[in-house]
Amino acid sequence: MVVDNITRTFGGITAVDVQHVEIPRNAITALIGPNGAGKTTFFNLLSGFDKPDSGTWSFNGRGLAGVPAWKTARMGQVRTFQLTKVLQRLTVLDSMKLGATKQTGERLLSSVFPFLWSKQEKEIEARALDLLARFKLIDKKDDYSAALSGGQRKLLEMARALMTEPEFVLLDEPMAGVNPALVQSLLDHVIDLKEQGMTVLFVEHDMHMVRHISDWVIVMAEGRVVAEGPPHEVMKDPAVVDAYLGSHLDQDIGVITGRYDEEGNRVR
Repeated sequence: MVVDNITRTFGGITAVDVQHVEIPRNAITALIGPNGAGKTTFFNLLSGFDKPDSGTWSFNGRGLAGVPAWKTARMGQVRTFQLTKVLQRLTVLDSMKLGATKQTGERLLSSVFPFLWSKQEKEIEARALDLLARFKLIDKKDDYSAALSGGQRKLLEMARALMTEPEFVLLDEPMAGVNPALVQSLLDHVIDLKEQGMTVLFVEHDMHMVRHISDWVIVMAEGRVVAEGPPHEVMKDPAVVDAYLGSHLDQDIGVITGRYDEEGNRVR
């Protein structure tokens, strides 16, 4: 994805003012910054949930500025949310099937002729069951989505996003509020997205997690990009320490200034 001169203001406050950013293809990019840095607004703009005052961005050569979220999903770009949005009165399997795009049976005239959509329906269900098995939710397929735990809802939302067969996945704080027992499972799935050829952009606050799984890091402060690059380089940048962590956070500053080896493992 290539972003140029994107701005968003609210009243007299400039929430986002990004001159140029390139998000690497087939890589995991972390978007980090302090509270109020403009990360969420920037994320909402890129995913079609908000409109900018100015600017353009594109993916695979297709302009996405001003394109609503439902259209970007059909173009291969999907996102998840920090607060999961499950369809509580649908079963887990039905929620997954609803995530598939271009369903012939959704059209009014086609819906009355099962022979037009029954084969596609079986293919969609088979793909949904395969994803549920990969995300270890197959035993929950007949449960209502409302009955899932917070971590399981995160897994369901990520799995449902993959029903669109996306090329670009945006994850808004995928680990927020997740039971530690499920964190590693979610991390593995994020890494797996890259291994399947997808491009990933995620917002996260956990510096160890960012360093562990990201190939590229973009740091925002006061609506602007203050640094970007490989995680081991960006996290040593004095501007990042000052803007993101602050000099009083001794423990976290230690994390970003060299207490990890080259593989990203913490040095005790």
